Amino acid sequence: LVHTWIEITRHRAAPVTDPLELTVYADALTPHRRGTEVTMVTEARSGGELVWESRSGYLSRRPTTTTVAPGAVGAAPATELPAVAEWRLPGDLGRRYGAVSGDRNPIHLYPLTARLFGFPRAIAHGMWTVARCLAEADDPGRIRAVRADFKAPVLLPATVTYAADGSGFRLRSGSRVHLTGSTTREGEGADS
Repeated sequence: LVHTWIEITRHRAAPVTDPLELTVYADALTPHRRGTEVTMVTEARSGGELVWESRSGYLSRRPTTTTVAPGAVGAAPATELPAVAEWRLPGDLGRRYGAVSGDRNPIHLYPLTARLFGFPRAIAHGMWTVARCLAEADDPGRIRAVRADFKAPVLLPATVTYAADGSGFRLRSGSRVHLTGSTTREGEGADS
């Protein structure tokens, strides 16, 4: 499965000492131009109250005749965002993140194991790229919700450009866009 997008919403802060009740389920199967996408939902409750949730799209690749309308899913912003920072990502980033996260998918570890799955080199974890972008944001503690769309893998090692303006962000190398996203901060928009 290929992780294609994620939405995360924090409804309220939960103290680290609160026990959390977790629920995970598949919500929908959607036709995709490259196969079928499943939406997985994760919910965290504290004392029965929903405090955090995420929805993620995962693509199962298969031949299909399905077409998707332009701009229907994860459309990139129409205007270019200003570059904010340039990051040099080391070749061992996937192994380092895997040691912390427990995600030791072979596509992230070594060039040889990544080649077995069709990648010329190891690729960065998509969730690492999202977390790194959010860490760069002004006052990241006020972020209430995030939506990120994974556009293309980041081959390691790499130099990437983080671009952002207001609530939108993008990660690219040259003209190739790897990730687009947006955030909602506390006090903005309606509750989800």
